[in-house]
Amino acid sequence: MRILKLMTVMLLAAAGSVSAQAKKGTLATAKISVPTVQCEECSQKIERFVGHEEGVQSVKVDWKHKTATVKYFTDRTNIENVKTAIANTGYDADNVTADKEAYDKLPLCCKKPEDGGGMPDKKH
Repeated sequence: MRILKLMTVMLLAAAGSVSAQAKKGTLATAKISVPTVQCEECSQKIERFVGHEEGVQSVKVDWKHKTATVKYFTDRTNIENVKTAIANTGYDADNVTADKEAYDKLPLCCKKPEDGGGMPDKKH
């Protein structure tokens, strides 16, 4: 009986160890082109929205260079999901086009210059 209890405890401990390792996953870093980002407000929107996505550890958008650097766990999400999250915020992400409804809701300063947005002569 003691052996059975001991084996059960050891089995549960081993299972807990395996599940803790599975939760960690591999941390990947990707640089994504975000050509329609116009200002700091755009950067903040993407960082806030994408930062809440499952598996995303961090997001940093450089609006001047129009890039987003994303760190994410590969066992929880993938790069296509991250790009889709950016597109769902209203911005293009590499080959994924912005969601039209989300883009239409952006403030004028965050829209493309051809749509009357952006303010190239002013800092945002």
